[in-house]
Parts: sequence; structure tokens; C-alpha cells
Amino acid sequence: MIRYFRTVGEQLTELNQPQTGCWVYMVAPNMDEIQQMNEKYDIPIHFMQAALDEEESARIDHEDGCTLLVVDTPIVEAESQAYVYSTLPIGILLTSEILITICTREIPVLSDFLDQRVRSFSTAKRTRFILQILSRITSKFLAYLKQVDKASMRVENALIESMKNKELVQMLKLEKSLVFFSTSLKGNELVLERMMRHERIEKYPEDTDLLEDVIIENRQAIEMCGIYRDILSGTMDAFASVISNNLNIVMKILTSLTLVLSIPTLIASLWGMNVTVPFQDTAHGFYIVVAVSFILALISAIVLWRKRMF
Repeated sequence: MIRYFRTVGEQLTELNQPQTGCWVYMVAPNMDEIQQMNEKYDIPIHFMQAALDEEESARIDHEDGCTLLVVDTPIVEAESQAYVYSTLPIGILLTSEILITICTREIPVLSDFLDQRVRSFSTAKRTRFILQILSRITSKFLAYLKQVDKASMRVENALIESMKNKELVQMLKLEKSLVFFSTSLKGNELVLERMMRHERIEKYPEDTDLLEDVIIENRQAIEMCGIYRDILSGTMDAFASVISNNLNIVMKILTSLTLVLSIPTLIASLWGMNVTVPFQDTAHGFYIVVAVSFILALISAIVLWRKRMF
């Protein structure tokens, strides 16, 4: 899918055909659409294919008058009764005439621009537009990090009450999301730092200030991600120790009960043999054996209780 947009005044207007200074919005384009952009604006095909590779790492490249920026953006998906956070690469192609964004699916960052929820952006100011996209990506990372932190607290409270595998799996998925975020944020940081030194991207003084702000926010997101990862990892280790300790307590109690119950079982086995045994000719022999078994079991239970085996 290819759509063309251009800001007229302060309104974002959709066009039927691309124009100089427009924004080309590409979502999961087919090969014909990629070939069309290559023929019209001489954009390297492998640049567009790289942006569509979900395993592509964040980078910045330049070839034949076209600059490619690949950065990772956070996404959230519903899965059963929880949310899964991950990242997806987005390609930004800058030429002398147009700016192109290309991605495998619609993402919230670009939807904010389409819905005009971002103020003071213009498709004609391409460098500023790129920086606003990067700023929006960083803001999404910060927002999703806060959601991950809140989700981990809810799962932690549920885990304290239930101690079931379901909550442990949710904690594991949240920790996995933080790993994705951390890797993507560090890759984006390298791209942002290269943009500061990249001479082929025109920057005005106000653009430089905005880029510095984006770099600071990105570093803040990296620090937050590291803190949340450490907390979540420590929480997982603590709960693993608690679960292991609970298992040891259960095994200790079961072992103690087995020892106590083995005494009556042993006595009953001895008096059940087909040989001469004490009290076999006594009218109250059965009750004597039961009483002895009970007393010995009670004594062993008291001894084990004093040794904190119960």
C-alpha cells in the first residue's frame, strides 16, 4: 500500500500522485510498488527491502543521493489474556524531493501523524519531520516501559497469592519484552549519534536542539529499561527461591508424616504374621497393640515437632 500526503497550511492532505515535498507512506508494499518508487525517484531497491526485514538492525546508510535510516519502534500485541511488547524496524528514506516511510505493518507512531495528533509538523521540513518521528518513537518507548512496569507489578501481586506457572510465564514474557526494548534502544542511540555527525542530512539550529532532546530521551529510556530489567530479574530470582523453599517445606512435612505413620504400619505388620506374638491370647490384645502404636507415633510426632520438622 502506498499513500501520499502533504501539509497544506497546518492540515495534512492526501494526494493522488506524489509531489515534491510530500510524504510517501508505504505499508507492506509489494514488488510492483517497490519497483515503481525505484523507477520514479531512483531509490535503491535493497534500501526498501532492508526496511521490510523484521530482523534488520538500526542503521544509517547513504547511496545515490538517497539516505536510509532504519530505527526500531515499539509495538504491543494482545495475546490470550495478556499483552506482548516487542519492536519492529521502520525505514525512513530521504531524497532531494520526498520523504518515504516504509514498514511491514501500520504502527502507532506514524498513525499519530496521520491522525494529526502531532502538532507543528510539516512534510516540507523533512529533517524536522524525521526528528519528530524519532522523538515520537522514543516517547512510545517510555510510555510502553511504564506499562511494562505496571504489568509486572500486577503479575507480582498475583504471583504472591497463587504461585502458579501462569504468572511465572507472564513475568518471563515481560522480561523478554525488556530485552527487545533494550537492544532496540541501544541501536537507535547509535543512529541518533550518527545523525549528529551526518553531513548529508541538513540540520538547522532548532533541528539540532530537537535532535539533542531526542538523544537525551533515548538515553533516559535506556536507563529506565535497564532498571526495570534488573528489578524484574531480581523479582524472578526471588520468586524462584520462594517456590523452591516452599517445595522443600512440603517435602519435609511429607517426610515427617511418613516417619510417624510408618510406626503403626510396622507394628501392624509384625502382629499380622502367622507366628506366636504377644497378647494373642489376651481378650484386649488388639486394643493394647493399637494403644502402643498410637503412643509411639505420638512420641515420634512430638520429637519431630520439637526439631521443627512440622
